[in-house]
Amino acid sequence: MENIIGCNGAPTTIAVTGGKISAIGADARNAGPTEIVDGAGRLLLPGLVDGHIHLDKTLIGLPFIPHIPGDTVAKRIAAERELRRTVSLPVTARGAALIAQIAAMGTVAVRSHVDIDTEAKLSGLEAVLSLKQSHGHLIDIQTVAFPQSGIIRDPGTAELLDAAIEAGADLVGGLDPAGIDNDISGHLDVIFAIAGKHGVGIDLHLHDGGALGAFELRQIAERTIALGLEGKVAVSHAFCLGELSDSDFARTAALLAKANIAIMTNGPGPVPMPPVKRLQAEGVRIFAGSDNIRDAWSPFGNGDLIERAGIICDRQDFRADADLALAFSLVTAASGAVLGRGAPLTIGAAADFLLVRAGSLAEAVAGRDRDRIVYKAGRKIAEAGQLV
Repeated sequence: MENIIGCNGAPTTIAVTGGKISAIGADARNAGPTEIVDGAGRLLLPGLVDGHIHLDKTLIGLPFIPHIPGDTVAKRIAAERELRRTVSLPVTARGAALIAQIAAMGTVAVRSHVDIDTEAKLSGLEAVLSLKQSHGHLIDIQTVAFPQSGIIRDPGTAELLDAAIEAGADLVGGLDPAGIDNDISGHLDVIFAIAGKHGVGIDLHLHDGGALGAFELRQIAERTIALGLEGKVAVSHAFCLGELSDSDFARTAALLAKANIAIMTNGPGPVPMPPVKRLQAEGVRIFAGSDNIRDAWSPFGNGDLIERAGIICDRQDFRADADLALAFSLVTAASGAVLGRGAPLTIGAAADFLLVRAGSLAEAVAGRDRDRIVYKAGRKIAEAGQLV
């Protein structure tokens, strides 16, 4: 592919062999690709990687369902379970509709949390694993066995989480050890035992705020170090990091960095948010994802990760070009690294990329133009917001 603009603003060429990038830059024109494609002067960007999504929860594909309010996490969980009992369209159909939507906008890989509880059991996981097979030509799917209803408060869930890993889930999840289960040690004992037994990573939702949330983060970090799981643990949301005193933040961030724990943020609404630059300065990895998309938790969300990067910019008051590039990295290189994908747009990497109408990366983030051409494994899968 030639006549494209690289992320540094200079014209470049990219060659693809066997679904992987075989050459990039001045030498690519002579690398012997089987097909020459004119990039029409578009900007080359790496494929988008959603570090946190819920393919089993989305209501896309159904008539619009009004939001059911709930002022606590526990109430929203109860409302979701009630709604789940009435939804007729299966997870495979709703998840497939969401995959088509996000793939058309440039998402090439996701980490999907999938509800595991004593009511749904493994049905959601089985559906998402089916989508992993049927839609692998569009996106790569990594799964987290997620105890949305808690573990201690929903007896039998611990055994189901273990069974979920046996069935093919990639990671084990958790949820508010204090706020939902009211048993920090008991909750963490379960998920760390499962991770150790199966040799898998952990991605835990943490909404608990303030000093309590920071205490839980330090407990997670200490267990991570003790069990040698550095680099295999992520904490999603971690709102508490946006509301700590300087001393509490410093000691919590230092322990997170030592344990190599990654923090996921989706640029949430009117709640505290982890400070991206401040955490990075302390050596803590940050990545991003969509979280809820048209489901029982929110009527909003569309899965556009360039728009998500812009939302993070608004929440963090990012305005300079370098700041916009940082936000974009949270939905590409940083999220990809957490999912184990390695560096994008390098020789040997998967040929997953998109071409957009922008003169620079900052313009692409600021403009959020939907006229994108998306390539997965070197094959064009979408153009102008539609799968091809």
